Amino acid sequence: MDDWSALATLFVTSFLSATLLPGGSEANLVYLLTQQQFADGVIVAIATVGNTLGGMTNYAIGRWIPDYQPHQRWHRRAHLGLQRYGYAALLLSWVPIIGDPLCVVAGWLRLRQSWCWAVIFIAKASRYMVIVWSFNWVTG
Repeated sequence: MDDWSALATLFVTSFLSATLLPGGSEANLVYLLTQQQFADGVIVAIATVGNTLGGMTNYAIGRWIPDYQPHQRWHRRAHLGLQRYGYAALLLSWVPIIGDPLCVVAGWLRLRQSWCWAVIFIAKASRYMVIVWSFNWVTG
């Protein structure tokens, strides 16, 4: 895989894994780390930007839902958590299963977009930095 397509694939999988669609950003990120073609910072940056944009896509979807009624149990839990904890709850936007609904509900609750960008970015970047740190620690 050439340089551009490897980074583009990382971006796309990172974006998709932050939306309601399936994606494999962690596996792709680790694969790129094993190839040692790119600096760790570049890999983290590309994955973080893609994943943050995916999270904010969920936020935008929430803004389009005028009268969202959480029906499933995990939807209700995300809704109540976000109402109670506000922006701090978005630090869990990286967590599988609950992270996507949190971003949707943040949009539905009309939380300030700039703060959502910042908190989601921090959460996503932190996750990828922990993955890179763990990989480097394990591989020595």
